[in-house]
Amino acid sequence: MVENMQKNEGTTVNSQASGVAGEGGGRLYIGPHLSISDGFAALARDAISIDANTFQFFTRNPRGGQARALDEADLAAYRELAAGHGFGAPVAHAPYTLNPASDKASTRRFALETFLDDLARIQGIPGCLYNFHPGSHVGQGLEVGLGHVVRLLDEVLPAFPETPVLLETMAGKGSEIGGEFGQLRAIIDRVKHPENLFVTLDTCHVHDAGYPVETALEDVLAEFDRVIGLGRLRAIHLNDSKNPLGSHKDRHEVIGGGTLGLAAFAPILHHPALRSLPFILETPQPDLAGYAKEIALLRGL
Repeated sequence: MVENMQKNEGTTVNSQASGVAGEGGGRLYIGPHLSISDGFAALARDAISIDANTFQFFTRNPRGGQARALDEADLAAYRELAAGHGFGAPVAHAPYTLNPASDKASTRRFALETFLDDLARIQGIPGCLYNFHPGSHVGQGLEVGLGHVVRLLDEVLPAFPETPVLLETMAGKGSEIGGEFGQLRAIIDRVKHPENLFVTLDTCHVHDAGYPVETALEDVLAEFDRVIGLGRLRAIHLNDSKNPLGSHKDRHEVIGGGTLGLAAFAPILHHPALRSLPFILETPQPDLAGYAKEIALLRGL
């Protein structure tokens, strides 16, 4: 990926050229991954307590399993809190056990059933985005894995046409799909209803995949725009990395504590093509106080 970035040196990406509208310096939407174990209203109160105005949550146990029953009174209380505090779009994250590209029919069936259930469950959360990992082809080959992912999306996208579904950029470890922008483009091109199919850019993942966001952000965004289109970018996972560029390992680090470094994040936060998007922290903070400090640090950049 580094070679591609060098070829694009000097390219400038802006929101007007890419079709993405920036907010002209408005307040950033930043928040961490939070738990829904005590309900959505409690989650909103946690977010407010740390100056977060967006967040991410797992729809169920990240290792899979049954999701807890929804409480309509709790959802109503959440909606009131979110509206009153100007929350941006929240992000629902599919469990890690979903592998729509699996070689096992039972695993693909689990992915489909969970996907549909999750999309139904988040309908009561205004503006909610649904993020998932494209999965791993586990030795079948990329083309076979892509075909499995496309078939799942061809079933779920028409069922919930108003809910944005987000493919996540990945680090490209092993047989993982999504370590190259072109692999995500291949999925988008092949689905029958791509209108509500979008992308989450994870800064740790793309760095580990070989895209140098910390030293060549403009070039990386130009490559993203050329291959996928910045109009399909709907969320940013804002993470530092424990690994060197192109390591294909996927190990997150706190902001400023890894190989991207603190200086990498101000240009990302304030880029006109990105600054209106929800910035989600998936950093290894021990508690809410850690996230509060990290959010204050980012807002101060």
